[in-house]
Amino acid sequence: MSRFRPLVGFSLFCLALFVVLIGLGVWQLERLQWKRALIAEMNRNMAQPPVSLDAALSLGDAAEYRPVALDGRFDNRLEVYVFATGPQGAPVYHVLTPLRLDDHRVMLVDRGVVPLALRDPSSRPGSEPVGQIHIVGIWRTADRPGVFTPAPDTSRRIWYARDVAGIARIEHLTLAAPAIIEASASPHSVAWPKAGQTRVDLPNDHLQYAITWFLLAGALVVIWFAFHRARGRFGSATEP
Repeated sequence: MSRFRPLVGFSLFCLALFVVLIGLGVWQLERLQWKRALIAEMNRNMAQPPVSLDAALSLGDAAEYRPVALDGRFDNRLEVYVFATGPQGAPVYHVLTPLRLDDHRVMLVDRGVVPLALRDPSSRPGSEPVGQIHIVGIWRTADRPGVFTPAPDTSRRIWYARDVAGIARIEHLTLAAPAIIEASASPHSVAWPKAGQTRVDLPNDHLQYAITWFLLAGALVVIWFAFHRARGRFGSATEP
């Protein structure tokens, strides 16, 4: 008759590891559904009609990716530049300018991107709108500088994160909300900065991760069987 003599300690270790690997795979499947729902919500929000600043403020966290309509005047004296990578991978500056609303509140507007060579406004004449402006943009939560984010070069007004709190402190601004409005289009159709930079491009590799964990669990089962077979733990015995 057949006989099987598993190694208890090794088998218990493999069983625990198998449960962990399967759990990680299931967790990645749950993350996949969450990420898909989040991306769908972002796209739905961006498709909504523009709301006023007060309406956006009343939405709280739900204002993320909602279009907002604002009227006011840009304070071009306080224009700052955030170093980043453009859609094609080239280095660019995001141009952030305070917009002083008709009711005297202030919001920070990301007017779009310019190449590094066009950071200085004098190199792009007419790029700084003057007078009354009506702008529609996407409401975005401000960035938080990371541990490795370089310190801003305040003498050149260059930042390495859209650190709204830091920018407001340096420029002595009192903002209506710690958020950024990403302009959907440039006022007066100026060539620079190029607006409309909002992207819903969250990485969504959770399915690949889940498959990897499940394959590792399957490989572990194969290793467990192969280990026992190599040591003669599988086989057949003759009845006495």
